[in-house]
Amino acid sequence: MTENNKETQAELKERLTDEEYAVTQNAATERPFSGKYDDWWDDGIFVDVVDGTPLFSSTDKYDAGCGWPSFTRPIDDHNLVEEADYKLLRERTEVRSKMLIPSWTCFDDGPTDQGGLRYCINSAALRFVPKADMEAEGYGKYLQLFDN
Repeated sequence: MTENNKETQAELKERLTDEEYAVTQNAATERPFSGKYDDWWDDGIFVDVVDGTPLFSSTDKYDAGCGWPSFTRPIDDHNLVEEADYKLLRERTEVRSKMLIPSWTCFDDGPTDQGGLRYCINSAALRFVPKADMEAEGYGKYLQLFDN
């Protein structure tokens, strides 16, 4: 799907689960430790549940202990939009997909040896594509992320 071919809200509501819809369309937040991908360690990539944009690789996922999937960096910075968020006592960066879905936050308390950032994501905003399925689903160019 492209930005010019967006699904209507009714179509999204029908396709997404209630939680996926609430998180991606109404800026809801999952309860900590409740999301499917918090403790998910298979090889593959995480894509935007709404439009399939590749967002994060399992190679950059780590256990931050916060209760939400956390990553040290996105697959491609160009797939994200960042803006300052002052809702909490400290400044943080709200990160959105190109579809402007407000589903995660970027903090500066990530592993210092990997850049120091922590992208904290709601599982409901993501769909996991296993490494074995990436080529068939059109994400073959990202298989290089798993070359060690």
